[in-house]
Amino acid sequence: MTEGLRERKKRQTRRRIADTAVRLFVERGFDQVTIAEVAAAADVSVNTLYNYFPAKEDLVLPPEEASPTRLADIVRERPPGRSAAHAVLDRLRAEVRGRERIVGLTEGFGRVLEMMRAAPTLTARLEDLAGQMTDALAETLAEETGAAPGDPLPRAVAWQLGCCHSLVYAEIGRRTAAGEPPAAIASAVLDLLDTVESLLGERLLTYAVRKDR
Repeated sequence: MTEGLRERKKRQTRRRIADTAVRLFVERGFDQVTIAEVAAAADVSVNTLYNYFPAKEDLVLPPEEASPTRLADIVRERPPGRSAAHAVLDRLRAEVRGRERIVGLTEGFGRVLEMMRAAPTLTARLEDLAGQMTDALAETLAEETGAAPGDPLPRAVAWQLGCCHSLVYAEIGRRTAAGEPPAAIASAVLDLLDTVESLLGERLLTYAVRKDR
């Protein structure tokens, strides 16, 4: 469906607000910038800003990019013949190869990362988000496989895939903080994903294979 003028303007406004906020946060620190200052710099009212971003943390970690259902959504969207583990590995590889914003492989992300690490509310939100992703994935796996109530397998699989996901972000963060360029980081993380896959057991790699529809 073609994007209408109203939707395009809303998307552009949302992007302008977020970009303005991140710029100010990087320059002065997350806790040192107020919502009113972000709104003024982005040329919108405070009420308009809150319509797009209900919480200050959303300006840095917008729900569409930092969703608690991210892993569950990846698994639900996998094609027939792919397991849950391969779905997650496939998506991570694609995002790293594309040096996508969602994995932090863009120029200038190093300063954004430093800002996030210096803000306790942002680091706490990231930690909470990882747990929510695992919980949502476990529920999806249990539902898809018809696991009995109390069966630990869906949660165990979700935990291992959540760890793989977190490891990728931790590696990107570590290398970004060390000043490595995105291209070098992407190459190293792809090697890491190959290593991770080689260490995963057959039972996990073949768990929850999507049947033909």
